[in-house]
Amino acid sequence: MDISFLVEQCILLLVAFVANVLSSLAGGGAGLLQLPALIFLGLPFAVALTTHKIASVALGLGASIQHGKTGHIHWGFAIFILAAGLPGVVLGAYWVLAIPELIAQVLLGVLTLALGVYSIVKPALGVTAIARHRNGLGLVIGGSVLFLIGVLNGSLTSGTGLFVTLWLIRWFGFDYKHALAYTMILVGFFWNGAGALTLVWVQTPQWSWLPVLLLGSLLGGYFGAYWAIAKGNHFIKRIFEGLTIVVGVSLLVEAWIY
Repeated sequence: MDISFLVEQCILLLVAFVANVLSSLAGGGAGLLQLPALIFLGLPFAVALTTHKIASVALGLGASIQHGKTGHIHWGFAIFILAAGLPGVVLGAYWVLAIPELIAQVLLGVLTLALGVYSIVKPALGVTAIARHRNGLGLVIGGSVLFLIGVLNGSLTSGTGLFVTLWLIRWFGFDYKHALAYTMILVGFFWNGAGALTLVWVQTPQWSWLPVLLLGSLLGGYFGAYWAIAKGNHFIKRIFEGLTIVVGVSLLVEAWIY
């Protein structure tokens, strides 16, 4: 077997594992490392995006194995999140190649950076759960925002799971641990799965890279979720804040360079 192929596969496995451990700890952001790595290794943007989206489904699966055992998921509310967000994901995935990448990247960078700053200046945010806005108009407003985040999830490349995590905390009153469980299962698996299927319809992925990327994403999601459950809300909050700031700054720097 070609040694260069083995080196390439090892790099892909390592990148996928590290990216998805961080993502499952914070509630998103795997594309910060994984997508640029695929492009750096030679894939065109559209092929890299489709390949990344497919691989990210395994992140949701790995994390779901851990979170599903905790009993943190209320499945009626989970169905509400799916119903609100999935149409937006599909719509966004159809739009992805028509959006000016530079503009989308700057906006995503600013918004992601704002998430981290907001969490930092609100030290009590997400530490304890206080249920709110879970009926009537509260669900309408909450679902509308989830639809818009779904559009972002389908059309942009990195970090939209972070938006879902913070929205579940800020609007619906979840703590970080419970919000993370919903994000990893519903966004990581179902939303990303819908986006991946839509993208495959218009763009062929790099099939030869997918097995090792799927393995790395599965293991990263599993172990990241394990550590998140073990460490608790304060730990998850710090990881969320750190990753959102790194993702936001990185996106803005990359947009400025190019």
